[in-house]
Amino acid sequence: MQLLLLSNSTNQGEEYLGWPREILGTFIKKNNIKSVLFVPYAGVTVSWDDYTERVREVFGLWGCEVLSVHTAADPVAAVNKAACIVVGGGNTFRLVQMMHDTGIMAAIRLKALAGTPFIGWSAGSNVACPTLRTTNDMPVIQPVSFDTLNLLPFQINPHYLDANPEGHGGETREQRINEFQALNAEVIVVGLREATALLLDGDKLQLLGNRSMRLFVAGKEPLELQPADDLSFLMKG
Repeated sequence: MQLLLLSNSTNQGEEYLGWPREILGTFIKKNNIKSVLFVPYAGVTVSWDDYTERVREVFGLWGCEVLSVHTAADPVAAVNKAACIVVGGGNTFRLVQMMHDTGIMAAIRLKALAGTPFIGWSAGSNVACPTLRTTNDMPVIQPVSFDTLNLLPFQINPHYLDANPEGHGGETREQRINEFQALNAEVIVVGLREATALLLDGDKLQLLGNRSMRLFVAGKEPLELQPADDLSFLMKG
């Protein structure tokens, strides 16, 4: 598989998809990507047309044509023809609901397993996991299932934060992941900090960016892993 999974699209004060442009460009050139099929379904407060246009402007920097699955008469057929799948961020529950309802969840899984390049950010990275259950999003709608693409044998928590904001009385991100693992002890969780990404190239998994990631295994202290580390062992579950 060829997967590029970004924690977030945009850092504060930067252009849209600004921080990962070098990473995106390298991935696009390496895989000789000339066109992509965009999945805008995570957008809730932005129209899917507008969302697609924002993505089109960025991917146009590398001469990539951007088609959106929401304009396709047959979404599954569009997925089956796609040279690259791109899934944008937003609300993960809405994204998963639409991916199941349109039938593209199963279709994208088969395409990615067969080697079609896949790019996701935020919610779009979360859906590469077995389920959506480590999303940070409010369940604004109920999908038919929490099951997602299951391209990875572990869960990603995008936008992972270490700090608890001053005056905030709720759980930290680490505490929420601990709750998840109290009920799902067999599932590994990767806390993917902003401005980082996971790149899977065949059997090799690595962390991109200038920050470490946090690895949560039930019953053990969280482990900090660096961009220089080989993370391929995680693909073995």
